[in-house]
Parts: sequence; C-alpha cells; structure tokens
Amino acid sequence: MKKFMGKDFLLTTETAQKLYHDYAEKMPILDYHCHINPQEIYEDRKFENITQVWLGGDHYKWRQMRSNGIDERYITGDATDREKFQKWAETLEKAIGNPLYHWSHLELKRYFGYDGYLNGDTAEEVWNICNAKLQEDSMSVRNIIRQSNVTLICTTDDPADSLEWHKKLAADDSFDVQVLPAWRPDKAMNLEKSDYTEYLQTLSDVSGVKTDSFASLLEALRVRMDFFASCGCSVSDHALEYVMYAPASAEEVETIFAKRVAGGSISREEELKFKTAFMIAVGKEYHKRNWVMQLHYGCKRDNNSFRYGQLGPDTGYDCINNYAPSSEMADFLNAMITNDELPKTILYSLNPNDNASIGTILGCFQDPSAIGKIQQGSAWWFNDHKTGMTEQMISLANLGLLGNFIGMLTDSRSFLSYTRHEYFRRIMCELIGGWVENGEYPADYKALSEIVRGISYNNAVRYFGFGLETK
Repeated sequence: MKKFMGKDFLLTTETAQKLYHDYAEKMPILDYHCHINPQEIYEDRKFENITQVWLGGDHYKWRQMRSNGIDERYITGDATDREKFQKWAETLEKAIGNPLYHWSHLELKRYFGYDGYLNGDTAEEVWNICNAKLQEDSMSVRNIIRQSNVTLICTTDDPADSLEWHKKLAADDSFDVQVLPAWRPDKAMNLEKSDYTEYLQTLSDVSGVKTDSFASLLEALRVRMDFFASCGCSVSDHALEYVMYAPASAEEVETIFAKRVAGGSISREEELKFKTAFMIAVGKEYHKRNWVMQLHYGCKRDNNSFRYGQLGPDTGYDCINNYAPSSEMADFLNAMITNDELPKTILYSLNPNDNASIGTILGCFQDPSAIGKIQQGSAWWFNDHKTGMTEQMISLANLGLLGNFIGMLTDSRSFLSYTRHEYFRRIMCELIGGWVENGEYPADYKALSEIVRGISYNNAVRYFGFGLETK
C-alpha cells in the first residue's frame, strides 16, 4: 500500500515518476487566468484563520457542505469561522474520490507542513496548526505567491475598472511577480441584464465616449482596451452561456441596441444577434492587438432560484449545460477568419462531451502565425479532477498536438490554489508515462522533457508572449 499522498502520489510507473520529479516538479507557474484580488496582493494581506482562506467565496466547498446536509448558517451564514471549519472538516472526510480531498490535503502539506488528514476528529488540531502558521510573515499573500514559484498572474477585470492596484503593483519594485489585468467585458455584452443601461453610463464616464449607439459602444471599448494595454494587458476572457452565432446586419444590431437603451424588452433572438455582433467585433480588435481571446461556455447558471434570491450569483448553484455548440463555434471562428482577423483563441467547455468536437474545431483554424493558435483549454471547473483532466488530454492527444498544449490555469479566488498545478502535472506525467511504459512512445527523454516542461509552463509563456521561458 502506498503512503497517503506521498512523494509518488498519482505516479504509478517509474517513467511517470521520472517525468514528474526530474522535469515537471521544478517548473514555475504561469497563472494566466484567475479571480484573485490584486488589492490583496498589493496590500500583502495576511489571513486571520484557515476559514478565511478556504471557505470565503469557495463555492466548490459550499456545494459539498450542502450535499452533506449542512445548514446554510455554517456555509455562508453567521456561524463563527471555527464552526464553519468544523463542518467543512466533517464533510471532507466523506469526499473520497473528489478533487477537493486531494486539493485540501496538498495545501495542508505544502503550505502548513501537515502530513495527516483532516476530518471531524482532527479539525481542532488542524485549525490550530494552520492558524499559527498564518500568523507568520511567510504566509502573507505575496510570500505565498513567491513560495509557490509563480512568475506571472493575470487577474479578471471589467473594462470600467480603474486598474488602480495593478498600477501600484507595477510601480512596486519590492515584488517581482508580474500581476497583469485581463479584459472581461461581459457586462458590456449582456444587454439583457436589468442594470445594463446603468453600466453603459459607467463605461461612458470612464471612457469619455457617450455610448448611445453600438458603434459608440465599440469606440468606448477600444478606448478602454488602449488603457488596459498600457497596464500590460494582452489577454481577454468571456463567459458565455451559449456559443452564439446569429449574424445580423449593422443596421439591425443598431436597432436592437437602441431599443434596449430606450428601455425596451429584447427577444432571445435579438439578444443572440447583438451578442454575436459584439463578439465578432471585439474578436477582430483582439487580433489587431495580438491579444489572446478566451471563451468559457457550457454553463447553466443560478439554477436554484430560491437560493439565488437569498444569496445572489456565484454561490454554488451552477451546472453543466448539455447544449453542444460545435457548429456554432465553428461558424463564429469562421466569421473572423474570413478576412484573416481571428485572434489566438482558447476554448473551454464545461461539458466534457464537447472535448472531441473542440479537438476537431482546432484543426480547422490553425495557421503559422502562432504555434497552436487555437487551443483547447484545460479541463475546466466541474472537470478539473483526475478523470476530467485525463480525458481532456487524451482527447486532445487523439485529435491534435498534446505537445503544444498550454496546460493548467488556477481559475481560483484562493491564494493557496497553486497546488492545483502540482495535481495537474502529476496527472499529466502519469498519463504520458503510461504511454511510454506501454511502448506507445519511445523513452526519448530529450523529447519527453520538452513536452513535459512545455505543458507545465513554457508553452503558455510562448503562447501569451510573456517572455519568461525556462529550461
């Protein structure tokens, strides 16, 4: 029997162990998509206790606590932090086979030096160990990032954001990890939302462009793109409920926009036509600027209307959308490539059934302007577990070039989530090592080391153009 999460955790062959320990383990981390707060990095926040780090805003854990019958008071309510931690510990011991079990214990090992396991009985011991460690200077936000071997972070930022904290971080010579903004214009696109006209006014105020037409909206966004670029931005990100492709004339799009700004209601068809025009327009702008476009789709959000009314969005009530938009995605990309205006693009679907369709779409739009110009993103959200990651990489290997894959992203609000890169790298090395052990790829460690280092770090550095390659 192997030791619980020991040195060779998830690595069952000698080849997998060599690939991980000799190559993957030593690579830095490029966190090209996350949701952490740049203000907390600038202010070098220190957390008072482990509940603040683990349970504040983490709807992965909230969902499992609800599945364990825990009252909402101990999840998002007014229970004490110690009470909430106890309920999480009692839930975790039942999470056999769940990635949260592995992530939580990797974090306990790497950041707190705890080699045991967390359950209801050990909760008090773990609470005291973690809280004592969190008081040390080594556990400030900046030092957590440093000890995690992170070289660069891209946050997620609205076009109207002042980027105040990014500018302050850029001017701070005492912190050598780059923290760059990433452009997330969902609020500018989602004209069906009740607060859309209020958002347009905010965008007008910060851009100096009166957004009274679709053309002026795009001009305001270009002004803000210029500002974001001046702060180092070269990455965009979009959350799409559906991949939509409903082409319309410029006149029709202007009519739809004018109706919405005037307070009129928008049909579903009009919404899709507007969003299609919006995405094509900003996508072409990204191409001009050599920005990367990330598309996250396949999620049905806020399904529990009762809890949504109580707690609001992003509280753990989303699920996989079974809609399979492969033909619409191909049409959307084709609309931009017609005049050679397709930017580097990363496709993430929350539905694992889309793996093969994405793999075939990639091959339709590659060109010499970038190695692996169109990428399938790492297994996302409900799929970033051992099975999901393995299936995504096998599908990508079957249909594309796994050796050019840009690898893992954190996509988290927690500063302790960098162990997810370790988890991913172990799974990746186990997969590749198995192929070598089975005679499906030679034991050519020159080639294997380049593949493993590339997927771990170097491919993403090259793809995004950050200039941080390492050997």
